Amino acid sequence: MRRGTLNEDGTVEWSPIQELSTARLPGHRSMNPCPVFEKTSRKLFLVFICVYGKVTEQWQIRTGENKTRLCCVTSSDVGQTWSPVRDLTDEAVGGELHNWATFGVGPGHGVQLENGRLVVPAYTYYILSRSCSRPCKVRSYALSVYSEDCGETWRVGRKLDQESCECEMAEVIDQAGGGHLYCNARRSGGHRCEAVSENSGTSFSAQISPLLLEPRSGCQGSVVSFPSDGTTETQTWLLFMHPTHKCKRLDMGVYLNRSPLNPSGWDKPKIIHRGPSGYSDLAYCRDTNRFSCLMECGTRSELEHIAFASFTLSEVKK
Repeated sequence: MRRGTLNEDGTVEWSPIQELSTARLPGHRSMNPCPVFEKTSRKLFLVFICVYGKVTEQWQIRTGENKTRLCCVTSSDVGQTWSPVRDLTDEAVGGELHNWATFGVGPGHGVQLENGRLVVPAYTYYILSRSCSRPCKVRSYALSVYSEDCGETWRVGRKLDQESCECEMAEVIDQAGGGHLYCNARRSGGHRCEAVSENSGTSFSAQISPLLLEPRSGCQGSVVSFPSDGTTETQTWLLFMHPTHKCKRLDMGVYLNRSPLNPSGWDKPKIIHRGPSGYSDLAYCRDTNRFSCLMECGTRSELEHIAFASFTLSEVKK
């Protein structure tokens, strides 16, 4: 990790890289970091997966032998020190793990809802059928990992009813103060998958997005909610970040939705990087009313750099 000091102009002064020495299991690779902040205790949870040895995701999907664990470390001093690792797999997933060829969280960030629930976006490669103890039909589905007691215990929600994969989530607050958990998920087939939960992430109702394009093999995307200007039917709007090209990972764009419970409410994207673009993560700073993002980008490949950018809503609207 790096710790950053945010300046008034949106720039950040970054510290040197710090290795999180406790965020690991012996003999495993640590992957897919996904932080979520609990406001009451001011505790930062870093949820991630640990994969055994050199086992690949494709091997697990092909064999149905799950070699992945769900883990967590916490910090009470905003990332200066971290707790020992905690393996959440048996507690959160339990016997359902038998049906999961493998799984992941994020990558990106989790959210704390208005009702206090902590939600970490996740996905599973679910075994729909087996033949001679081997999976013969596996599909990926997004879902949530959540805690209702400030991170003491964790559970998994039900998977989306549409094929989906890596996802991020954001809470939409309507004018009456009701919360709706929005999920935006990677999907092959040319368009993103969008879903809404009316029970804080326990289950979702999903549909294919008519406006958000997806490259052929899909790509992770990022979404964040923020206060609206008070002129619409919701107290919050959504900002979504993703490559905008319909075939390749090119031209990172930011989309605004001023009617976030409407899948046709997305504006045309504002391009913030021309060229190869990949994974990203968005954040909103209420104190400065600015958005910040990390993104994979480059000139020949999206894997050349991880870049940081900061911008205002008015810059996105232009």
